[in-house]
Amino acid sequence: MADVRAFVGLRYAEPLERVVAPPYDVLDEEQVAAYRATSPHNVVHLTRPGQDYEGAGRLLERWLAEGVLVEEAQPAMYLHRTEFVTPPRPGRTGGPRTRLDLLTILRLVPYEEGVVLPHERTHRGPREDRLALLRATRACLEPIWLLAEGLRPLLEEAPGGEERRFAFAGERHTLRRLTDAGWLEAVRTALARSPLLIADGHHRYETSLAYAREVETRDHRAGLEDRGSGAAGFTLALITDLADPGLVVLPTHRLLRAGIAVTGGEEVGSLEELLRALEGRPAAGTYREGKFQLLPLEGDLAVVELHHQVIDNLLGRRDPEDYLAYTRDAEEAVRWVDSGRGVAAFFLGAPDLAAVLKAAREGKTMPQKSTYFHPKPPSGMVLYRFDRSQGSTV
Repeated sequence: MADVRAFVGLRYAEPLERVVAPPYDVLDEEQVAAYRATSPHNVVHLTRPGQDYEGAGRLLERWLAEGVLVEEAQPAMYLHRTEFVTPPRPGRTGGPRTRLDLLTILRLVPYEEGVVLPHERTHRGPREDRLALLRATRACLEPIWLLAEGLRPLLEEAPGGEERRFAFAGERHTLRRLTDAGWLEAVRTALARSPLLIADGHHRYETSLAYAREVETRDHRAGLEDRGSGAAGFTLALITDLADPGLVVLPTHRLLRAGIAVTGGEEVGSLEELLRALEGRPAAGTYREGKFQLLPLEGDLAVVELHHQVIDNLLGRRDPEDYLAYTRDAEEAVRWVDSGRGVAAFFLGAPDLAAVLKAAREGKTMPQKSTYFHPKPPSGMVLYRFDRSQGSTV
């Protein structure tokens, strides 16, 4: 099903510590400024150019000309290893973890083909922003993060290769370049057997697909069949095994800014007790007027049922995005209610990824911010340029 391939990537000539950054959509403006100040070559100069998309394209060309970015010598895939420590939280123990990812390129196909499965709804604004950046740079600057089944054993058996090590955000990262033809083919075969679930990057996937169609149409009209449109038909992808012990998914809590607060439910004594009660069951918690309550829900995915059974009923025909705020910090949600920023907070446990995959296979999508995967893979490890003269293998 999924078509992944080795590719000739662009990489930084300098050490990675000062030039990588978190994905574009998790950074606020203050953080963008901080990463810009870290290095004149930090990848945020490309991934967060404000409205100066053409400037980002010119900067990419300049970095190539100056040797800031260099082409790899031959097509490769990459093994990405992240070592980190998770803090304890209600119902979950903390401790050291290791996650293995595959960095490759993936053929773009419409969702309807069932090869790449979305699980969240998207909004138009971010898609327009990323499309303008794609047009200007003609490159994938950040990977889409996807989940697969049965990949971890192959990653554990990956052959040796050139490695780059760097520290980032309190984590230890290792990026290994892999060119062994037999292993690459084994990976391609394994990933062709089942669909991939998007973890992060729904907007970027949809944008990349739209851009590929643009390029294909443009080249067809110009009589330039397969002159770049083939390369643009792939996107940079980071793929993790759904069962990887280092794959951490965190809940995102909701604040209802206005409207009628929910009533009923089972009263609970404290936030910590409530969060423990949410783990492993279809339920949500709520906080209003100084009291915590547990709300039993029917269904497999609590976040979906919270919206269907509670929030949608409270808001009626009103758009939930106009009335909801989000945080991964449950204590912050309580403070927001106490300070009058909202009428109620809703708490969720970590979603069951098997249930998320099942829903995606059935064509169901979840509300915005249903999942938060941690830690985010840093942007800037390897870039993928569509220009075939730059060495794309597609």
